[in-house]
Amino acid sequence: MAEKISKTKHEYGSDEIQVLEGLDPVRKRPGMYIGSTDERGLHHLIVEIVDNSVDEALAGYCDTIDVEILRDGSVSVQDNGRGIPTGMHKTEKKSAVEVVLTKLHAGGKFGGGGYKISGGLHGVGLSVVNALAEWLDVEIWQNGKTYKQSYNRGIPQRALAEGASTTKRGTKITFFPDADIFNSTDFNYETIRARLREVAFLNKGLTINCSDARPGRERKDSFCYKGGIVEFVEHLNRNKTLIFPQTIYVSKQNKNNEVEIAFAYNDGYSDNIHSYANNINTEEGGVHVIGFRNALMKVVNDYGKKANLIKESDKLTIDDVLEGITAIISVKLTDPQFEGQTKTKLGNSEMRGEVEKAMTEAFGEFLEEHPKEGKDLINKCVMARNARDAARKARELVQRKGALESTTLPGKLADCRDKENPQMCEIYIVEGESAGGTAKVGRNSMFQAILPLRGKILNVEKVRDNRVLENQEIKNMITAFGCGFKETFDESKLRYGKIISMTDADVDGSHIRILLLTFLYRFMRPLIEHGHVYAATPPLYKVSRGGKDAYYYSDAELEEAIGKNRNGYTVQRYKGLGEMNAEQLWDTTMNPANRTLQQITMEDAFAADEIFTTLMGEKPELRRNFIAEHARDYTENLDI
Repeated sequence: MAEKISKTKHEYGSDEIQVLEGLDPVRKRPGMYIGSTDERGLHHLIVEIVDNSVDEALAGYCDTIDVEILRDGSVSVQDNGRGIPTGMHKTEKKSAVEVVLTKLHAGGKFGGGGYKISGGLHGVGLSVVNALAEWLDVEIWQNGKTYKQSYNRGIPQRALAEGASTTKRGTKITFFPDADIFNSTDFNYETIRARLREVAFLNKGLTINCSDARPGRERKDSFCYKGGIVEFVEHLNRNKTLIFPQTIYVSKQNKNNEVEIAFAYNDGYSDNIHSYANNINTEEGGVHVIGFRNALMKVVNDYGKKANLIKESDKLTIDDVLEGITAIISVKLTDPQFEGQTKTKLGNSEMRGEVEKAMTEAFGEFLEEHPKEGKDLINKCVMARNARDAARKARELVQRKGALESTTLPGKLADCRDKENPQMCEIYIVEGESAGGTAKVGRNSMFQAILPLRGKILNVEKVRDNRVLENQEIKNMITAFGCGFKETFDESKLRYGKIISMTDADVDGSHIRILLLTFLYRFMRPLIEHGHVYAATPPLYKVSRGGKDAYYYSDAELEEAIGKNRNGYTVQRYKGLGEMNAEQLWDTTMNPANRTLQQITMEDAFAADEIFTTLMGEKPELRRNFIAEHARDYTENLDI
């Protein structure tokens, strides 16, 4: 029964209406502007500044962006664009720099001619970063002069000052996030690196340098892709066997928009499509993805019939022609309209036709000029259709036997008692029978269910659906979740509001989590898209002193708490969940009041998919390179 909300005896009158001035709304409700105040929101600050520099590149004025985590943990983003305007603003009676940094919805992206195409749509990016920073310094090189200004929590410390002469041009923003706002101010270099590499792929010829100067964490990378999204597709396919060697590139530009598509087919069984609008990852797709899919199916079917490779009655479906495709769809337009749950679904109706037309012309021409590749593709699509039919029959057979019916729950599942409020319930997918047993004892059985896994689940990338359905661990998950999968997926039948992966804090645990995410990403993607999937965060260390225990979740936390001198402390490094008793597991990892859950997003699934391809693929040199590059990350966590 829901708790009653007690009423206050306070009058609600005009005095209760607050007017937040300047940047106060951002500090009052930061989640409205950056999504959250966790690690994701923290890193979004950098994205906001980089997007402004990329807009300068799109306008043709910038070719290099430098992003650095400095020794003190602050971040600087520098470009060689035109620089934020430094003159006095006519109506605000202050420098344009100060207006941009202190006024929401102030910028050059509202039709004034500053930018034709931009990723920052609302003019809030830089001012939001300023509001949520403990301090921020801006340095601009413009008209042969240097200009500087400093801010503390969004408040200017002095007017914009003109400094030394220079031949440089551009803008440099340096800031330190406010610890009063964010759960942590520790930036993750890998998160930054991944986003910057993606931006470089999407902007042909743009050089992006990133580095980390923090002691003991020094790193440097530089990204520049002359081939743009063609190289992006080749990167994603680097561990795949291709059906035909070349990546197909489609490009069409007119006065108001630009369409870029790159795609190739591999011998895998899943599609891997990523779409963007003005460099924004449209995770929920949109009209440009619909146009691509429509054109792809039409061109393949038309060619197959014309070449007498398929009959009129044997029309291939979209699932048949998508199997094994890797594609990047990137559109740029002057006035993008976004919709959907996370505002990352493109809604400009004209882009569907633009993409469809460009794709139909270019891909149709390619197949006509490459008959061998065309025949190989049609044969692959026909095989996909036949396999899909076999998988459907296998699924129907399994369902008739009751193995996937929600009334027949797996024997290993310790279900929760609440059957009336599935949105309030959660299921832990636990690594190993031992940890599963501990979790069953330690849980709150009213709303928490436990499903232990035996070892590593099937690699769904390398088998077709009928083989997947033969795997007992996967069948157990499908049955427990109750919502079906792929074309039978029905979110309304989902039995738990949260699906939580709980694995050991080691390499094997990460591997199992990646396998699980890959399965969910391929078979039940809406669970990730709609925020149902989480990863638990078990502690790495237990520190005991004077009969009291404390838990720490990273090496950095441990060092901050007790430093190098561990005299008088007993430090236990947890090698697995099974080393904790039921009470400890509840207190640290399962109690909603204390635990830390990481919500898995489509970005996380994309990263997991990429790592999975590297570690589980058939090219050992990629595996060696990955291990060599990340060796320090893993050896730091080994119990030596």
